[in-house]
Amino acid sequence: MPTVTTRLLLFSRQFERFYEHRFTPLLERTGLTMREIHVLLFLANNPGYDTARDVAEYRGLAKSQVSQAVDLLAAQGLLRRAPDGADRRVVRLSITEAGAPLAREAQAIQAACGRRLLANFSPEEEARFRRLLETVLENGAHLMEEEP
Repeated sequence: MPTVTTRLLLFSRQFERFYEHRFTPLLERTGLTMREIHVLLFLANNPGYDTARDVAEYRGLAKSQVSQAVDLLAAQGLLRRAPDGADRRVVRLSITEAGAPLAREAQAIQAACGRRLLANFSPEEEARFRRLLETVLENGAHLMEEEP
């Protein structure tokens, strides 16, 4: 039987393909890319984390990729840029009224993917899984800080 690491890597690739496939109709209808949807979803799902730097850091995207996505989303009127009141060097991003329906639709697709992933869990199993996943994620958050 493959190791836990091998199985996690396989799961990651499989879920990413499944997840992105579920967005295909939305991408085709809007002409957006998955990267742009990632930016929109990050902003919708993470209030208070509203800079391009936040998106790049927490979403694991290159700053240049985030910048391009933000430029396109802003040009389409889906995102707004505003200078931070305390530090003019910081630019705050927000979803516009025009972008809100798209963000909600993307969130619904995202939630459906999560529900599908946990479809065969009992409520107790789901609660236990979520607790275990939080532990795994906390452990993973510190992996790059460790000495090689």
